Amino acid sequence: MPADLPVSMRAMRIHAGGKLHSGYDGLQLDNLPLPVPAADEVLIRVSRCGVCHTEIDEIEGRAPPKQLPMTPGHQAVGSVLAQGALCRQDLLGRSVGVAWIHSSCGNCEFCLDDLENLCPEFKATGLDRPGGYAEFMTAPEAFVHEIPATLSASEAAPLLCAGAVGFRALKLCCLQDGESLGLTGFGASAHLVLQMARVLYPKSPVFVFARDPRDRALAVDLGAQWSGDTRDPAPRPLHAIIDTTPAWLPVVSALDALAPNGRLVINAIRKESADHDELKHLDYARHLWKEKSVKSVANVTREDVRSMLNLASRVQLAPKITHYRLEQATNALLDIKAGQIAGAAVLEINRA
Repeated sequence: MPADLPVSMRAMRIHAGGKLHSGYDGLQLDNLPLPVPAADEVLIRVSRCGVCHTEIDEIEGRAPPKQLPMTPGHQAVGSVLAQGALCRQDLLGRSVGVAWIHSSCGNCEFCLDDLENLCPEFKATGLDRPGGYAEFMTAPEAFVHEIPATLSASEAAPLLCAGAVGFRALKLCCLQDGESLGLTGFGASAHLVLQMARVLYPKSPVFVFARDPRDRALAVDLGAQWSGDTRDPAPRPLHAIIDTTPAWLPVVSALDALAPNGRLVINAIRKESADHDELKHLDYARHLWKEKSVKSVANVTREDVRSMLNLASRVQLAPKITHYRLEQATNALLDIKAGQIAGAAVLEINRA
């Protein structure tokens, strides 16, 4: 460990779960000892960390940490300051990112079949292990990702989850160029998926369903052929739809908008139960017949993250970002919950 490192650091940690509201004080700024990397880990000085709706799920109990307090944050970007004795990549001084996938076993049937996101020993950054809402963090060397020089720390942070899981969802759509794509919800992930789709499937029109008029306007600005409210009928049946919302209503609406043999990919770690009554309106003949299919996205692989970063380094992907200070993490989460952010939220932690 370098001799000039501080002995302590600041971190925003979840101390108590519960409904996230304006008076919520379960996310607190703590002063902690500097983490020491294990033999296969690197120590990272975090400069930026993206804020994700999953952190709201952690707080509100839909995906709770097994142990509290917990430092959330799984879209961390920073520089490597130290590395353990077993590290082999010589990442010292390099800019790296840490994504949702903290580790997997590497030996199970899923890991051996390039499906490490389904590994029964999958560990998630910011949920199972301390994440990036902190000035410093550690991560296994094998699960950190070098950031291309063409991307700033703020640009790279949302790509580590919003971008990577969006990349995986787009891949699971099995879209052919020229087929139509729908997006329900237009937050951090969907606004990147739209830009990816325009590059990877230039002949495919994109249709966006979103509640907020500002999101619908942004979708058109980014190249959507059409945008409407969640309940609005699509101009035509769609070949594939990606749902990025925490609610059930868009799922039912998306199934209604699919063409025969259409594919719905649900990109959400959990669904809120508040509107589960919408499922009572699910009608087999209308919503599922004619070989429509539904698939969920579960976590991401390292390849998803690295493919996303590589794509972003080659083309002009432009995350729309709202910045917050580390101690404003609760405000960022409240703004995401209220739908007040267009694009992605990013915490500024150390100077990039």
